Parts: sequence; structure tokens; C-alpha cells
Amino acid sequence: MSRPDAALVLNDGTVFEGYAVGFVPEEGVTTGEFVFNTALSGYQEVLTDPSYAGQIIAFTYPHIGNYGITPLDDESIHPWAKGIVVREISDLPSNWRSAGPLEGFLIQHRIPAIAGIDTRRLTKHLRSSGALPGAFGNAPREVLLAASKVAKGTDQMDYVSLVTTHEPYERGGDGPRIVALDYGIKSTMVRQLADRFRVIVMPADASADEILSHRPDGLFLSNGPGDPAALTPQVATIAALVERLPIFGICLGHQLLATALGASTYKLPFGHHGSNHPVKDLETGRIEITAQNHNYAVTADGLKAAHVSHVNLNDGVVEGIAAPSLRAFSVQYHPEAGPGPHDARYLFDRFDRLLETGSLEAL
Repeated sequence: MSRPDAALVLNDGTVFEGYAVGFVPEEGVTTGEFVFNTALSGYQEVLTDPSYAGQIIAFTYPHIGNYGITPLDDESIHPWAKGIVVREISDLPSNWRSAGPLEGFLIQHRIPAIAGIDTRRLTKHLRSSGALPGAFGNAPREVLLAASKVAKGTDQMDYVSLVTTHEPYERGGDGPRIVALDYGIKSTMVRQLADRFRVIVMPADASADEILSHRPDGLFLSNGPGDPAALTPQVATIAALVERLPIFGICLGHQLLATALGASTYKLPFGHHGSNHPVKDLETGRIEITAQNHNYAVTADGLKAAHVSHVNLNDGVVEGIAAPSLRAFSVQYHPEAGPGPHDARYLFDRFDRLLETGSLEAL
């Protein structure tokens, strides 16, 4: 199959050559912030994770699409990533679950992609320079260069309002009633909660009074995209509820809870995106291999009534906090693991026990 030539241009002027695949926009230009993901599989779950809104994903695994696509693996109603970068995209998927090829999925959802890229070189560059805005496509090189110079990253960007649900909905049946604030919640996360609780998923801008009107037994704070520093109203809502409800936060929810408890956040050089990050539980000494997807992290300075509970063994990043007196805890990584290892799914059971007993156990 003949493919149009394409190029990828970062806003520092670095150029990579490849060819266009997936959806090809008429103007031939796609812009966003480039990040790399090190997972060996799970490309569909990664693509449909709302936490990637505003970003272009470079997959480090060289062959993407080899087992096709199935609606069973969607983490949201459609992909939120602005585009993808691959070394090679498979034209012939082989798996009994496959309902079609990855490229057809990209075309259906109007997601541009570029293949033939030296993703090893790109990853090394992003590790050295940090996540960078840029552009790719089959437009003339000078057009791509100009677009890369005005491309935006995620700093001070509120993508949560783009990905959140607009109407509340319920899942699950018996069990304690919880409100889950949807900052970009994944389907696997909702399923894990619905297996244990009666879940009311509410928009990210729900007020404290609207949340309390459902008479919940607990509050869950989901993952999501963008810069937590841009979400001042959400932090205020959490601060108003932190002494009234047991709380469990994941990823962006962890960052917002920590901010409500006096901490601050900062942008990592190139983020954590993958399925193999080692995390240590400081209370038990247990090591977990975790799935992660975040560009921002928490600094523990200023934390009130809370302590650091987990750290990343690669770089020491805060991976969890606990506030026993407030009945609140959170983790930076993804215990629902779609995709990724299931080492940390016990945390959903810990939340269940917190609602039952009113206390945190060894966290």
C-alpha cells in the first residue's frame, strides 16, 4: 500500500521522517504534546484513556496493531489522544478477539498517525528534553515547523471539562453508595468500583452540595488529563468534603486530594507512561509493578494531616499519600490496570474496608 510521506517536527526544531497512516486531515497537520508510552501491549486501552487528551502518544514497542481492535477493550466512548506515533503499524492483525485492524479504528475515530518513525531516537530525545509540543503530518515541512512553534503543551490546561460526563449515571447494585467524580474516568475503573459499590458517576464540576445530595458513603476521585494546577474549583470541592466523607483518589484524583491537603504539584520532565513502574509501599515494604499515566506529580511539602505512603523506585516520585484522621488516601498509579499488571487492585478492596470500618489499615 502506498503511503504519503510525512514528518514529525518538535518545537525545538528536531525533525523525524516517516509516512502518514490512520486518518489524514485535509490540512495535513496535527499538533499536541508528545509523550512516550513503554507498554508492550494494550495500545487500544492507551488510545482510549481520557488522560491522554491533548497529547500525541509515541509507542516505544516497535510493532503496534498486531492483535487488532475489539470494543471490549475501549476505556471510553472514543479515543482522546490527538494522534499516535509508531515504528510500524500492522496491516494484518491476528487474534480471535479482533474485530478489525487498528488503522481502521484510527480512521473511524479521525485519529491521525505517523509510522516509519525511529521511535527509539524520539524517546531518547524526549527523555533528554522533556515532553515537547510539536506537529506531524504530510503538510510541507515549513508548515509543520511553523505549527510546531505554536503548538501547546498541557501546562495550565483544563482538559477535564472536555472529557468528563455531562450527566450523572449509575452503575453497580448492592453495597455502599459512592460518588465517583469523573475527571476522565476509565471504563475498567468504573467496573472495579461497580463490582463492590453502588456507583453514581458525576461530572467533574459537581458541587459539594450536589455530591452530598446523593447521601454517599464515600467519594472516589478519578484519573484525568491536563494540569492539576488549572483545576482550582475541583480542589475547593474536595477540600469542602475531605472531613465529611471517606475518600479514595487515583492519578489526577490523587494530585487534587494532595493539593486540597496543602501539597503542591509540578510537571515531570517526561512523565510516567507505561505498565512496568515499580512502587514501594513504605508501611509494608511491599513492591508493586504498576501501570502509570501522568505528566504531573505531587511534592509532599505542605501536606497536612497526611503522610507519603508510596514512592516510585525509579525516581523517588510520590506515588501515594494517606490521611488516617481524615479517612482519605490516594495513589498516583492505576490500580485498575487497563492495561497493566493487577498487583494493586487490592486498593479497591481497601476502600471498601475503609467504608465498612471507618479506618485505614496499614497504609
